[in-house]
Amino acid sequence: MKRLLPDTIFSRLFLLVLAAIMISHLMTFVLLLGVYGDRHRPPGPPADISAADSPQRPQRPPTPYRRPTIEIAGHSVRTPPPAFWIGLVSQLVALSLAAWLGARMLARPIQKLGQAAAELGVDLNRPPITETGTAEARQAARVFNRMQQRIRLNVEERGRFLAAVSHDLRTPLTRMKLRVERMQDDALRDKLKEDMAEMAAMLNATLSYLRDEASNEAWQMMDVTALLESMAEDETDAGHDVSLSGAARPLLTRPLALRRCLSNLLQNALRYGQCARIAVSDNAQGLQIEVRDQGPGIPEDKMETVFEPFVRLEDSRNRATGGVGLGLAIAREAASQCGGTLSLENAATGGLIARLVLRRA
Repeated sequence: MKRLLPDTIFSRLFLLVLAAIMISHLMTFVLLLGVYGDRHRPPGPPADISAADSPQRPQRPPTPYRRPTIEIAGHSVRTPPPAFWIGLVSQLVALSLAAWLGARMLARPIQKLGQAAAELGVDLNRPPITETGTAEARQAARVFNRMQQRIRLNVEERGRFLAAVSHDLRTPLTRMKLRVERMQDDALRDKLKEDMAEMAAMLNATLSYLRDEASNEAWQMMDVTALLESMAEDETDAGHDVSLSGAARPLLTRPLALRRCLSNLLQNALRYGQCARIAVSDNAQGLQIEVRDQGPGIPEDKMETVFEPFVRLEDSRNRATGGVGLGLAIAREAASQCGGTLSLENAATGGLIARLVLRRA
């Protein structure tokens, strides 16, 4: 059964205070009913005395208006005056509003902290949290900001280190190429050229992966359908079997990161599956793009392993035709930068399905 209110700290605080208010007012109402009750009725005249024998009594003035009564447990209880009900409702409304505002003030810093934690995985360079609220909320925001700064510095330091190593390796690699050209053994020279070409590809892929990981591209509105049509047309002109179905409305995203993700998925499908079938589905919640091939697929227990850098599956991917094991890692990193998720699934009729889901937030 769907909840009437979401299970949040705000809802719990508000309902707790509201319950305390209702219970206190109910107890007050019960006590006031006891005060207004007529528990002891005055005895009436005896039933066997006739009107003629009864003593003469002076005429009394007309009885003033008395409030209506109700019977509760055999007692006649007078109902409180209208002013009592007006005051009771006014107090209930005022205290409920105060409870709502108080619960909102207490829950707001926690909500901001949760939102910032969710955004941290997408953008390490997001602005720090404003340190406002209670002492505990300010302390939590301060600790979170320091953690974000340390993570960003560690990632930047690692990126600079790996980029420097990859860049410096180009110099000895160039010297090796020049010396190989002077070799007399053609077979050995060709093998060394292949090894050096593979090393150069690994260096280029590593630098590209590090640049993508440190990307801080701005968010823009993008026509995703036009992008996919352009990519499919380019691959078709190059002689590849690519088809596109479906359409999507413009999406707020990071254009370069999205293009990089889709390009890696498309190249992966063409390299290992000989074709690419792109299917687009769009709704109010988000956009889904599936790239399907007709390759050998991936073992179920390796679905997450292939997203790790430099991981290749020898039993399903031919090393002679593949890259260096960074394509899917770059694609998932780019998808994360766009606020989306990337997953893999083996099709029931064969082949691999790469599914990219982008939220419309």
